[in-house]
Amino acid sequence: MSLTPPSPAALRVSGLAQNAPTPFAFAPDTDAMKALAVALDLTGLRKLRFEGQIAGHGATDWLLTGDLGATVTQPCAVTLAPVTTRIDVPVRRLYVRDFEEIDAPEAEMPEDDEVEPLGAWIDPEAVMIEALSLAIPDFPRADGAELGETVLTEPGVDPLTDEAAKPFAGLADLKSRLEGGEKD
Repeated sequence: MSLTPPSPAALRVSGLAQNAPTPFAFAPDTDAMKALAVALDLTGLRKLRFEGQIAGHGATDWLLTGDLGATVTQPCAVTLAPVTTRIDVPVRRLYVRDFEEIDAPEAEMPEDDEVEPLGAWIDPEAVMIEALSLAIPDFPRADGAELGETVLTEPGVDPLTDEAAKPFAGLADLKSRLEGGEKD
C-alpha cells in the first residue's frame, strides 16, 4: 500500500471512521478550473463544485456519494458557436475490497459501473474529474443549429438521398398508385 496520496484531496482508507460518514467539499479555484477546462477540451468552466460524503458500507467496503455541479462552455458541434451547459448530477461510487477484475479480451461490461476496487486511498477529486468528463455533452448544439444534407454523386446519376434510401418508401408509393387505379 502506498504511503503517498495520489492527490492532496485523497483520503486514506485506514483513517476513515467506519461508523460515521466523512464529508468532503471541493470548489477548485480559477487556475485549477482553467487547467481542467484545457484538459477536458472545454472553452470555459465555471461554478465547479463537488460535495458529498464517504461512509462505511458493510464490513469492508466504502460508499462515496455526492453532488456535482458545474457550468461548461464548449463549441457547438455544428456551428462552432459557444454553447453553455449547466451540469448537476448525483455521483455514487462503491469501493469494494473483494473486487474481481475481468481479464478476458472479449468480456461484457458489468452493469454496475459504479463499483471500484478498494485501494489504500479514496480520491474524491479524481472522482469529481471523472464524473465531470462523463457528464459533459458529447455533441452540444446551439439553439437552431441543424445539420444540412450534402448529396454528392457522379454527373448523370440520380443521387441517393436519405429519403430515397428508406426501404419502404417505394412500396408505399406503389401501393398508393395501385389503390388509385394508376398503372406503371
